[in-house]
Amino acid sequence: MQKALEGIRVIDLSHVLAAPTTTMFLADLGAEVIHLEPPQGDDAREYGPFVGKPGKDRSGYFISLNRNKKSLVLNLKIEEGREILRDLIRVSDIVIENFRPTTMKKMGFGWEEIRKLNPRIIYAAISGFGHDSPTEYASRPSYDMVAQAYSGLMSITGPVGGPPCRVGSSVGDIIAGQQAVIGILAALAWREKTGRGQFYDGSMVDGLFSVLESAVARYTITGKIPGPLGGAHPSITPFEAFRTKDSWIIVAAGNDVLWGKLCRILGREELIADRRFATNHLRTENQPELSAILTAELVKRTTAEWIEVFEKQDIPYSRINNIREICEDPIIAHRGMLATVDQPDIGPVRIAGSPIRLSETPGRVEGPAPRLGEHSEEVLRTVLGYDQDRIEALKARGVIHTGA
Repeated sequence: MQKALEGIRVIDLSHVLAAPTTTMFLADLGAEVIHLEPPQGDDAREYGPFVGKPGKDRSGYFISLNRNKKSLVLNLKIEEGREILRDLIRVSDIVIENFRPTTMKKMGFGWEEIRKLNPRIIYAAISGFGHDSPTEYASRPSYDMVAQAYSGLMSITGPVGGPPCRVGSSVGDIIAGQQAVIGILAALAWREKTGRGQFYDGSMVDGLFSVLESAVARYTITGKIPGPLGGAHPSITPFEAFRTKDSWIIVAAGNDVLWGKLCRILGREELIADRRFATNHLRTENQPELSAILTAELVKRTTAEWIEVFEKQDIPYSRINNIREICEDPIIAHRGMLATVDQPDIGPVRIAGSPIRLSETPGRVEGPAPRLGEHSEEVLRTVLGYDQDRIEALKARGVIHTGA
């Protein structure tokens, strides 16, 4: 099977999560991703959980993000290491990193320097606040938690009246990484037309601000500052989590037809004519009262009993899966979303698969994450044409490492 990005070479200077998410998707789509790591390795190699005993090649965190990639350990503090990077840029299509904005410039690899080496190169950078932000922002260290807080996302997450809550996944990194994929693919299409590369300036704060859904519009239109709503939706009602006799269930009656159907299922037909709940707008305005009424009805049966009823009546619903339940769910198996990689010296490891489903060139998890420095010699030999004597000399001087 052909691969959508076959023939595209990516020089990946990223670490931990944001840009590694980008290069993971590019690798899943067939790009050759060469992950340049410092001698001590990507920081993510130190993050658990570990398969067996802790070790740089046993991090489940690293394995899950770096399947299908190659590892070249290169010491960029040595001029010979920087010259190898220049050689790689000359024969590659994409360079991506997620350092602070000043880091690459200090090493002599800012956008202006990189485009001189290769006018067709696409250079993607992901940072907390963006490369063109004022210095006091651009120079700030940033993690997912910082971006979630600064962007406003944490202010609308969590229970009503509760403390600020971080979203349970590192969405600041992940969304920035996914948006970078979109930017890179657009830049590749533009290059096909013009022959010119581009600089992609990704910001974690921009990314989260862009997905605040209606929160921004609710503030700019009404002047009211949105707050956390727990499991409820700010604009659609009923559209939230409700207690049942034994657990919780999501009910999402997103229009008047579904609302009427839900009322009849609950044996509360009089609610259809209740002026407080006649339209979605009114139901949302009176959400606390409506939620209390519905909870009093839904708590009378178990979640399994309600699922049986809602299935027959075509009401949008969901049980709230924990991670074990969703990993064992048949739809995840059917869609191939739990993939297995045969990790060297470890054996089979199950990780999340690729969600990019195309009819002819889908994203695929084909290979394991690389051992630290596993491909150092291979890349220099096959990509840059270095002979073995030169490679051995570079190893002896500490410019490259093979991880062995």
